[in-house]
Amino acid sequence: MRILLTNDDGITSPGISLLAQALRKAGHRVFVLAPDSDRSGFSHSISFLNAPCKITEIERDTWSCSGTPADCVVMALLGGIPEICVVDGTPPDLVLSGINRGANIGTDIIYSGTAAAARQGGIGGIPAVALSLIEGDGSWYWDVTIAFIVEHLEEMRNYWKANTFVNVNFPNTAQGASALVPAFPSVRYYNDGIVTYAAPGGGLYCFARAGKIQTTPEAGSDWDVVLKHGAAMSAVIIQPVSKERA
Repeated sequence: MRILLTNDDGITSPGISLLAQALRKAGHRVFVLAPDSDRSGFSHSISFLNAPCKITEIERDTWSCSGTPADCVVMALLGGIPEICVVDGTPPDLVLSGINRGANIGTDIIYSGTAAAARQGGIGGIPAVALSLIEGDGSWYWDVTIAFIVEHLEEMRNYWKANTFVNVNFPNTAQGASALVPAFPSVRYYNDGIVTYAAPGGGLYCFARAGKIQTTPEAGSDWDVVLKHGAAMSAVIIQPVSKERA
């Protein structure tokens, strides 16, 4: 399979580099194009509408980008890097975004750059999956999660359908996920605040004050599934469809 791999944590994140290694070892052709630094929370921002993006080759089939996660997918699919889909006119078989360091549960999807990159792939008519590893006990169990992804890659791809992207959250435990479980996105409340300081020369400086996240514990939701050690798999609609296409 020919796979475009991106993320929002940046090109140096272990989630993307370890996943790329494992997918290549499994025989897939993997093109990595990811932001040159952390772009978490950028949602579906498209930066190159106002300024050009710089693409830098890191190694064979691996590039960094000065833009956002969505920029990476747009540029890859529109020919910014000929090796990906222009040389023979064939787009990738799959867009993967992640593995994100932290959950993208329910309402998180609105803000997530990880989700946005997968959404952009789906907009382009390509099967697209966002992958996230939830926060755990302080350790990050990349190996077991990556082994699960490689083993269930075709299943996740087949769950995709037109006008959606697939969002998958994995439990962060040494045992890994028990199974892929279809789920619906949960509702989260962030309880954030703002701290402001008046500058001596005028103006206000505003800083985020993170609140304690509350997640509605509905049976069958993505949060419910990961709490029960499953990999929660949700199909997220990305654009309206007509009655005839629904």
